Amino acid sequence: METLQRTANRGSISTGGYEIDNSCVFVDTDRSSTGNGANSHLHFTPSSTGNRKVGTFSAWVKRSHIDSLDAIFSSGQNDQHFRFQTNGINIRDYNESTQLQTNAIYRDTAAFYHFVMAVDTTQGTAANRLKLYVNGDQVTSFSTETYPTQNQDWNFNYTGNKMFIGARRWYNDDVIQGLDGYMADVYWIDGQQLAATDFGEYDDDSGIWKPKAYSGTFGTNGCYLKFDNASDLGEDSSGNGNDWTKVNIAAANQSTDTPTNSFCTLNPLVNFKYTTNGITEGATEFGDDTGGGVGGAFGTMAVTKGKWYWEVKLTQQNSHYIGISAVDDGDNVTSSSDPHQINSSFRFNILGARIEYIDNGTNTNGSLDAFGDFHAVGDIIGIALNMDDNQISIYGNGVLQTGVANTSIYDAADKMVVPLHATINDECQYNFGGYSAWTPSSAASDENGYGTFEYAPPSGYYALCTKNLAEYG
Repeated sequence: METLQRTANRGSISTGGYEIDNSCVFVDTDRSSTGNGANSHLHFTPSSTGNRKVGTFSAWVKRSHIDSLDAIFSSGQNDQHFRFQTNGINIRDYNESTQLQTNAIYRDTAAFYHFVMAVDTTQGTAANRLKLYVNGDQVTSFSTETYPTQNQDWNFNYTGNKMFIGARRWYNDDVIQGLDGYMADVYWIDGQQLAATDFGEYDDDSGIWKPKAYSGTFGTNGCYLKFDNASDLGEDSSGNGNDWTKVNIAAANQSTDTPTNSFCTLNPLVNFKYTTNGITEGATEFGDDTGGGVGGAFGTMAVTKGKWYWEVKLTQQNSHYIGISAVDDGDNVTSSSDPHQINSSFRFNILGARIEYIDNGTNTNGSLDAFGDFHAVGDIIGIALNMDDNQISIYGNGVLQTGVANTSIYDAADKMVVPLHATINDECQYNFGGYSAWTPSSAASDENGYGTFEYAPPSGYYALCTKNLAEYG
């Protein structure tokens, strides 16, 4: 599985300098071949034609659903697009048969990637007419490699022709192949072919690729989307006033999960006995629709020490198992076992109000009604994990359940653990602090000021995010 340990070359670090405060969450609600325009996306129609031969697109992207086709940036005429395809990057112009398809795949859901597409069709050398950079490195290995003809006009920047962020245009302005994930620090530069170093740099201490402020010009149709204005997430901050039209994007789509402070989410790459495909809303909403056994989800960030807090809102009320699971046991999560009974797991059985755990390889169930009965729709459950003392506590609607406070995590002690959720045909919404499908009414943060929670984390407990992990994890 992919955890925070594998993000060293994935761009998610605390920079201590240039900070990105916000991202925008994109959700694809329709995955049919024809599309219906229901997914969230942005579009902009130039009022005048800019440079159709030279331009640069730059964005930080964190995936929350792994699909064969997820569009990042596209043109509405003659179908030019920049998208994920079979988990690689595909840049294509159907009208001119231009296409680059990477050999490398990009399916890490734990952190942000930085992508730059730089075009200059006036170049004499074909490979210089279209360049792709990922996390600072220019990509040169492609399974399909057909470059634009010299002086070819692209349809980005063409007057009256929509450009899309987070989707690809289909017929009659319907859109398909919507992105499921987060986008931050998005630039479209009209008239310049720039390099990744114009938007990012390598950290001196860690060598990790990180964002930096862009200091250049934008051109006629250029824009900068920083997503800092919740009331208008399509607002252009370049000074050009090239605002983008929002479709199914509202203030609630604003997130603090960013390349400079990435938060834990649910991991769509982990497939259990009963595959659910039910992780949505920026990988914070989970629903099991198997109609069979127990479906499950892991978090993307693993910890061995520190004190951590997260919340779960029940949107359906019956069967939920909430807790942690060790990921360094070597057990196969695609085994025939149910997700709450593999590895060294500890979970709170919400319906039975009891603790359950693996003890020396054997599943052990505690007494029924060991804590409060809170499994109604709308109830919010808080988990406080203390890996320094190998203990775990549960909160019901902000109230610590004293009968099971500071319970031992048994076999999960001193191991690398991730958040675990298991359920039978029920749905819930997670809040690790960076984004949640519901809007917390109190907007409480941890003691470092990170995260937005319904209830204040207990003293000394922190949100699962890269800045806190760097300090305590």
